[in-house]
Amino acid sequence: MRKLSFFAAAAATLLAACSQQGPGESAPSASSSAGGGAAGTPVIGLALSTQNNPFFVELKDGAQKAAKDAGVQLVVVDAQDDPARQISSVEDLIQKRVSVILLNPTDSSALAGAVQSAQRANIPVITLDRGVDGAEVASHIASDNIAGGKMAADFLARQLNGKGNVIELQGVAGTSAARERGKGFDDAIAVTGLKIVAQQPANFDRAQGLSVSENLLQGNTDVQAIFAQNDEMALGAVQALAGKDKKILVVGFDGTPDGKAAVQNGTMAATVAQQPEEIGKLGVETAKKLIDKQPVDKTIAVPLKLLTKE
Repeated sequence: MRKLSFFAAAAATLLAACSQQGPGESAPSASSSAGGGAAGTPVIGLALSTQNNPFFVELKDGAQKAAKDAGVQLVVVDAQDDPARQISSVEDLIQKRVSVILLNPTDSSALAGAVQSAQRANIPVITLDRGVDGAEVASHIASDNIAGGKMAADFLARQLNGKGNVIELQGVAGTSAARERGKGFDDAIAVTGLKIVAQQPANFDRAQGLSVSENLLQGNTDVQAIFAQNDEMALGAVQALAGKDKKILVVGFDGTPDGKAAVQNGTMAATVAQQPEEIGKLGVETAKKLIDKQPVDKTIAVPLKLLTKE
């Protein structure tokens, strides 16, 4: 009877633990609940905003490869773009006493409390690609968006010989990506002969990129280029330009598969490509340094690449 009671209790405990995981989430083994995997292997938690975006899948792939090389266990949880779900996942990683949490926040403000909870549990947090507002983290690893904006401006200045009018499609107002990419682009354009004749948010969305581009092109007939703060809006601008005789250069940002394809087929002039796999790799390597009690940089900038047609 004692054996039956023991197995029943164990099964109930396992069922309860599994019920806390959602689709796309992987649970650490029972031995990792005290901060170590099998035979004391360190466990790192990776809390992603979503795996529906190829960018974040590449980030996860980079992290998994680095974890294998470093001899650590990586536990991935997927928020599916739901801040409440991500908060719950982070709290679960805290309860399991992982060694470090890598966080790609769904919402910069909403995750501050979860980061603070990890800190109270003496679990360091490293943010990837997106920062957290209102909470200190051990390190932030992301592309230099200001440098990327400047890269796009410099490219257009070269292509247009320093003369021409530009439309800028902006991202979600108030986000760090939109703010920093815009600053880098606007500041660099200001010292060239190019002129930004219209700026309007299209919220990182392809459909809005199409409609906003159509409206701005109607009010600005003398335009030589469009800069979009991400590839989705750039692809919307490409749709708005379909069938027009006049050649207008379109430059995007991110280097998504669709963006890269558009550059290669000539419908986009260029895209400022991030390196999501490198962000994931550096995240795990930085976490391993923290586990080994080594110092880490507060901010780690991942290089960008300007992609043009080969």
